[in-house]
Amino acid sequence: GAILDHADLTSAILQKANLTEANLFGANLSDADLSGVILDHADLRGAIITSQQLETAHSIKNVIRV
Repeated sequence: GAILDHADLTSAILQKANLTEANLFGANLSDADLSGVILDHADLRGAIITSQQLETAHSIKNVIRV
C-alpha cells in the first residue's frame, strides 16, 4: 500500500482511489473527498478524518483507527 503517513491531504480529491493497505498514520484528511475510495486494511491511526468522510468511501474493511 501507499505510504502517506503524516501527509497533508487537506481538501485532496481522492475519488475512487485504491488505498488498500495504505499507511495514512497521522495524515490530515480534513475536507478530503473520499467518495468511492477503497481503504481496506488502511492504517488511519491518528489521522484527521471524520466518520462522515468514511461513510462516502466504497470499502473500509478492517481499517485500523485506534
